[in-house]
Amino acid sequence: MTTFQIPAREDNRRPIKGWIHTVGGRPFFPERPNPMALKIEDIAHALANLCRFTGHTKEFYSVAQHSVLVAEACPARLRLAGLLHDASEAYTGDVATPIKHLLGQRFAMIEPAVQEAICTRFGLDSGVFDDDELVEADRRLLATEKRDLMNKEPWPWHPMPEPLIDRIVPLTPGEAQGLFLNTWKKLKGTQP
Repeated sequence: MTTFQIPAREDNRRPIKGWIHTVGGRPFFPERPNPMALKIEDIAHALANLCRFTGHTKEFYSVAQHSVLVAEACPARLRLAGLLHDASEAYTGDVATPIKHLLGQRFAMIEPAVQEAICTRFGLDSGVFDDDELVEADRRLLATEKRDLMNKEPWPWHPMPEPLIDRIVPLTPGEAQGLFLNTWKKLKGTQP
């Protein structure tokens, strides 16, 4: 039986109490994300079961499928980063942007720390998620998702690029998880 010791905070004030029990049976500490605790299978499973837009789509559409579509829309050098650009949501949830703004500084510290751990674990440059071409691919997916998966908006969304030509056909969580992992395997095979 494996036992896990709860890490102490660096300032030694108190041990970290809050942790997430992953599907793989490991603890994940959001206050001190350990890159070695991250497993691609846990990320794929969680993202496949997490609905985009806090569930306000016409039908279930997962963050895992979104991530694969972003990867496909990226140039080759950014595809792995495109696949993992929302991987932190496997641990933080897909928090809507207006809610992130309301949560303020505390959330603004947690999400980047988790993303940094993801970069460390999977060999990505920490600034890659801000690459203009990756951001543009994500925005094109947002425009496509708005067109294909959302009901008519009460007010116009912020200006967006043209959506992708192909329409999105939502996958089941199991299908999305499989697609995410297959895309991962294919992309990791092309990495140095």
